[in-house]
Amino acid sequence: MRSLNKLKILNDPIYGFITIPNSLIFDLIQHKYFQRLRRITQMGMSYLVYPGAHHTRFHHAIGCMHLMQKAVNVLRFKGVNISEDEETALYCAILLHDIGHGPFSHAMEHSIVSDVSHEEISLIFMQRLNEEFNGSLTLAIEIFKGDYHRKFLCQLISGQIDMDRADYLKRDSFYTGVAEGNINSERLITMLNVIDDNLVVEEKGIYSIEKFIIARRLMYWQVYLHKTSLVAEQLLIRVLKRAKELNKDGVIIKASEPFLYFLNNKITLNNFNNEIIEIFSKLDDYDIISAMKQWQDHPDFVLRSLCNMIINRDLLKIKVKKKPIKEAILEKHKNEIINTYNITEKEAEYFVFSGSMSNQAYQLNTKGINILHKSGKIEDIVKASDQLNLKALSKPVTKYYICYPKQKL
Repeated sequence: MRSLNKLKILNDPIYGFITIPNSLIFDLIQHKYFQRLRRITQMGMSYLVYPGAHHTRFHHAIGCMHLMQKAVNVLRFKGVNISEDEETALYCAILLHDIGHGPFSHAMEHSIVSDVSHEEISLIFMQRLNEEFNGSLTLAIEIFKGDYHRKFLCQLISGQIDMDRADYLKRDSFYTGVAEGNINSERLITMLNVIDDNLVVEEKGIYSIEKFIIARRLMYWQVYLHKTSLVAEQLLIRVLKRAKELNKDGVIIKASEPFLYFLNNKITLNNFNNEIIEIFSKLDDYDIISAMKQWQDHPDFVLRSLCNMIINRDLLKIKVKKKPIKEAILEKHKNEIINTYNITEKEAEYFVFSGSMSNQAYQLNTKGINILHKSGKIEDIVKASDQLNLKALSKPVTKYYICYPKQKL
């Protein structure tokens, strides 16, 4: 049998050619668990606002691995010792950091399973793959969990200036066309260094970091927390909630087998075994879209209406305020829909609801972004910068929203 050439090159619209560094990475990319990420949208329902935002978790994971290769080269050039095993572990960990995302990424994170984060599911996938790959991912898992003694390696995977953020801001900006998020990831990475086992940014990179933090704030308000994608994601959560409710009451719900499994069973971290990870690995955006297309004609008014809204992009009206929504306003809209459609108050709550969203561009804590001055002094970006806004950006800003039907459902 002809041996497979595993040193492939991929063409990426953001970075150009990306090389696959070794055969282990190639085999992980080829694995069905990773290939599933081609069917998981990176930005949930954002494509209803930005038509180009159809890129997937697969794109993002490959991009992160490419940036990690750059980071390893830069740090080695500056005299930081990174062994071959550590290098491979970094590539594996960043490649698989999002493998636990469910359909539509964050939109359905706590709906398919109960109180299990995508990071916890990613870890279960990595442990499963480690068994299959004869322990090759042991070090990658240690770094991913933050247990490895060389802290800067963990910071490259998960920190305030990690390869994950360096890719998704640039990538999401490209695919949405929102220029404000277009950071210079390559320059940021070139400015990285390691002091006392912690990741730092050299002083000349200070303006790139300022741009990075401001870009993050703008992308959250303009893209990730855009009111239209917010209401679409809330509707998606409610579709699932209603389907589970009807299913529990014995109403026939048609869906794919993996989707039905999660509708029928309450899955928590305690019962997330190998059998369930296998079923979860068969679940993606296509299952949800396909089910909603069927449910558009379901006899249940609530399920039918919610699915029609998402499929045909005829969403609820959403208003964003600076203060919490008054109960009286909610009641007014609820009563209107109860009287118009002769439904119960519980059913009306699927169409009239309020909530809040919060944006904190930078967290001022021990895991902040540290600037290395030429004198050798290290200080937090907020203190090092003359950009007065950075302190303000480290405070969370909360906005409140109310959703209710337009004229007719």
